[in-house]
Amino acid sequence: MRGQPLLAPGKVRRVTSSELWTRATADRYDAEETEMSSAAVLGPTLDFLAGLAGDGAALEFAIGTGRVGVPLRERGVPVAGIELSEHMAAVLRRKIGEDALPVAIGDMAATAVPGEFTLVYLVYNTISNLLGQDEQVECFRNAARHLAPGGRFVIELGVPPLRFLPPGQVAVPFDVSERHLGFDTVDVLEQILVSHHFTRDGDDGRYRRGSSRHRYAWPAELDLMARIAGLELERRVADWDGAPFTQDSAKHISVWRKPN
Repeated sequence: MRGQPLLAPGKVRRVTSSELWTRATADRYDAEETEMSSAAVLGPTLDFLAGLAGDGAALEFAIGTGRVGVPLRERGVPVAGIELSEHMAAVLRRKIGEDALPVAIGDMAATAVPGEFTLVYLVYNTISNLLGQDEQVECFRNAARHLAPGGRFVIELGVPPLRFLPPGQVAVPFDVSERHLGFDTVDVLEQILVSHHFTRDGDDGRYRRGSSRHRYAWPAELDLMARIAGLELERRVADWDGAPFTQDSAKHISVWRKPN
């Protein structure tokens, strides 16, 4: 499902454990994520992020094809991005020019971009693409380096589905629909979750199989990473509409603040 894209001659880049998107995967990404790009999903997301950005600029880690960054820029928030996959960034570039939304190709745990930001954000579980705890800590530190005093770092991340695992079971389904079957297998010792996808490809009954690895982390672990980076927890909610975060929440939106 994923592989490493070719680099331009002489180009040097630190690559983390994150798996890289192929050109084919990047080209079909938007078509397969129509629900996540719908007004019902994006509206509250953009409201939340624009409110935190205020009159300042925003930096999106793992900006991908611009599902969030492009419409946030269209709302008048200056946006820059960091993206590991050149193929994903190429899809974004078909939508908006470099002058309007600059994107640095590199590792979100280490890459620096010019400027100071009132908001750094990382959505749709993407911090879990960093497969080691040290790399996730460095991601927090990189966010803190880019933030102005008083700025915020926002993460959207699912809660690990461990309570759905009875003894002896290692797989949890997360989607059973006409065109897609998805389930996660969990290694609780290494905190690694592998998402398996069987996606119907056309109308001839064939399914395309793919998988991706993720390191899951509990909210309390992320709070400790934030403290290491000099950030303070300001708010945690269950969704972009601001519903209270409870023990039954499937995901969380967490906001950490850089002290003045």
